[in-house]
Amino acid sequence: MLLDNAKGNYKFVRGYGAPFSSGALANSGFEIVHASFKPLARLTEGYGLIERHMREAGRPLNAVCGIELRIPAALTPAGFDEFNRGYIERLTAWGVMVDGLNPVARTNVAPASSPPLADPSVYGFYYTVPAVGAARPAFVLAGVPEVASREGGKREVVAAGDISLEGLRRKNACILEALSGLLREMKLGWSEASAVNLYTVHDMHPLFASDLLPALGAAAYRGIRWHYARPPVIGLELEIDGYAARQELVLSP
Repeated sequence: MLLDNAKGNYKFVRGYGAPFSSGALANSGFEIVHASFKPLARLTEGYGLIERHMREAGRPLNAVCGIELRIPAALTPAGFDEFNRGYIERLTAWGVMVDGLNPVARTNVAPASSPPLADPSVYGFYYTVPAVGAARPAFVLAGVPEVASREGGKREVVAAGDISLEGLRRKNACILEALSGLLREMKLGWSEASAVNLYTVHDMHPLFASDLLPALGAAAYRGIRWHYARPPVIGLELEIDGYAARQELVLSP
């Protein structure tokens, strides 16, 4: 169910927990800007950089509808909860919560790069602006890992510990089903996406032609951005997100 964030000019889908929403959809007459930092901004400084950019753009912090984070390594569930506490405290201080819910979508992954990432960092963020010309659907989908809901509301990892091709196929199917469901909530489809991001350290190439690209429809013509990274919690192997933004900015910290 889409909830209204009137101050931010977008609607959002409630997330499974407090740390983030599942996705955001710009209101009619508004579009979404995707801004990324090059190089990455350390999280301790990134919040202030987002605040400064929003002031310069003439937009309230309520207009922030998505944040992309990077962490040095995947965390235990307890470590993930601890990380989220500081994140929620900052967003609460921004005054962006809607009836106690966080409307901001999020992707938070651990790059498996060399040299390794030293500190939690901000990769980028999304925000709404008045549309220029004819507005097209604009949305942000939070990163979704291979976790499915079962009877009674219990959530479990799909193909837990299985990184075989068949295991990855099952994980991929679970994620695409969840993301497609979010798009249906927004009355949209993959064809509106301007970018799809894949996060994993495993070889997904054998599944591109048979499983992944066909599910994306026309969005497949734009390609897939493969980030060599792990989901934020130990035991998860794959994550996917996507968005539709007319403007892409690269900011220097």
